[in-house]
Amino acid sequence: MREPEAMTRTDPQPPEEQPGGSPSTAAGPAASDDPGVGGPIVIVGGGFGGLYTALALSQQRRHPPLLLIEPQDCFLFLPLLYELLSDELRRWEIAPRYDALLAGLGVAWLQDRVVEIDAAQRLLHTAGGRQLHFGQLVLATGARMHSFGIPGVVEHCLGFRSLADVERLQTLVRHLRLQRRPLQRLAVVGAGPSGVELSCKLADLLDGAAVVELIEQGPMALPQARAFNREQALLALQRRDVRLRCGCRVLEVGADHLDLHTASGAERLAVEAVVWTAGLDFAPPAIRPQPERDPRGRLLVDAELRLQGHSHLFALGDIAAVDGDRDGSETSSPLPATAQVAFQQATCLADNLLRARRGEPLVRFRFQDLGEMISLGKGEASLVGGGFTLAGPAAFQLRRLAYLSRLPGRSHQLRVAAGWLADWQP
Repeated sequence: MREPEAMTRTDPQPPEEQPGGSPSTAAGPAASDDPGVGGPIVIVGGGFGGLYTALALSQQRRHPPLLLIEPQDCFLFLPLLYELLSDELRRWEIAPRYDALLAGLGVAWLQDRVVEIDAAQRLLHTAGGRQLHFGQLVLATGARMHSFGIPGVVEHCLGFRSLADVERLQTLVRHLRLQRRPLQRLAVVGAGPSGVELSCKLADLLDGAAVVELIEQGPMALPQARAFNREQALLALQRRDVRLRCGCRVLEVGADHLDLHTASGAERLAVEAVVWTAGLDFAPPAIRPQPERDPRGRLLVDAELRLQGHSHLFALGDIAAVDGDRDGSETSSPLPATAQVAFQQATCLADNLLRARRGEPLVRFRFQDLGEMISLGKGEASLVGGGFTLAGPAAFQLRRLAYLSRLPGRSHQLRVAAGWLADWQP
């Protein structure tokens, strides 16, 4: 495993390992009654929840030692991954390196993967053989593709959650455009936001070289979306001749086909490839003693984002089920699995980590719904928020500006904004 990238001389380094494998931690006195809370804050996972928690903590004066553990070398701004696929954005804009983002902020980055956590001893083990002590631990390991145990999904399906997935899809699109054989089909399974956005982009990129089939087990696409966005999405799919098949359950995925169960019976659909966006699976590191989880496998946390039964373990983002997957009130709706939830949780959690160190009461996380945006092909989008609705090229530009303000780090935001201005043609 590669050693972590160097930050700057003022950045804290990962706790040094002692002879025998036990690391030491340098920590000042803690106001909390918890004797271990003065150790470093270790954040496991560098996605939206983990990275933005680290960034929020780094803005505090005299913050405790901070360590981010993330195996990938680049952060990935997932909501703009569709624009990377279509070459509307460049890789460096949505996938900045962690060493560049964290340089000079007092956050150490360890490029490794946590495999086991001993909550009682406040000790974690990494795939690279390290043992590190912590004062407080944040779990933000996100989600991965869920196969639901369907035969052939793991072996034959493409995902859409990484830079490697984008490269594979771009290669596939180029191949289909070059050969242009009759009846070429590309299937996308799952008509949630990811499946709809991806289907529109793929249809634009293929430009008639293949038919995009959007497969959905439920009765409709985007069942939880705003009505306006759902209507605009259906129109966008129709304009691109994306064939939406609702009420279709995938039985098996082959190298060149899908076996489906429909209202009229079994059907085999010949396809060139299958992209799987049908669901998410959750696999945090092994934790001893085992914490409580919800039926989907997510870690149960209270309204303060603390793991139930563990005063020094916290979780946020996709991996966390907040107080029964709600925002702390008895009448609230389940939290959506979106980036804006993770953004808001990161700010709340950074505050609570410091409050816990000072022995102060923690604050409850309350989600503020800021609206909903969806990409609908090259140069088009639909959005609902702030009391208005908008669709088309103007919505596409507003969506980009909204996400520009959410990119990690002020310096990176300025670089991206400068690049967009340089590309802009009146």
